[in-house]
Amino acid sequence: MSLDILILYGSYRRGRMGIRLADYLVTGLKNLGHKAELVDAMAVDLPMLDQRYSDYSPGEAPAAMAALAERLTAADAFVFVAGEYNRGVQPGLKNLVDHYLKEFDRRPAAIASYSAGRYAGVNSQASWTVTLSAMGMTVVPERLSVGQIGQTLDEQGRPQGDGGAALDRGFAGFAKNLIWWAEAAKAAR
Repeated sequence: MSLDILILYGSYRRGRMGIRLADYLVTGLKNLGHKAELVDAMAVDLPMLDQRYSDYSPGEAPAAMAALAERLTAADAFVFVAGEYNRGVQPGLKNLVDHYLKEFDRRPAAIASYSAGRYAGVNSQASWTVTLSAMGMTVVPERLSVGQIGQTLDEQGRPQGDGGAALDRGFAGFAKNLIWWAEAAKAAR
């Protein structure tokens, strides 16, 4: 069964490295036969949270917000590409997510974290697990963590070196776990 999976990414920094991981995930999930699409918070360009999508009267939400709400509602699963900022979550990704709630409900979420250093964004995983669970999502137990992202993925999101080989090995189990949860949730809905 082909699934519709959204990869959400939220860095606004110059020289964004996490986009490499987002691109890698899109390619990897497509190669497994699924529809995989990147949602880049910087490209969507929602304002700082003032009102959630659900706070607007029907037809009055900003166009970009309404279009994303439709896309989120249609998705079977989500992958959150979680960089670590000061041992916490990326503000851009958190702002994007906070505009919605019911659009994420009862769908699985997987977390793929990264950092420029060796800790691979693992601190952001803990924060995202709490947030996503509170939003009604099932957070799949398999995580993908990428340390030293600049050496692990090239500018096109292709694995390189020992880190890239380890990423490829980890992706197989990560994807299998996400797909299992997405198929189960889709059948239950």
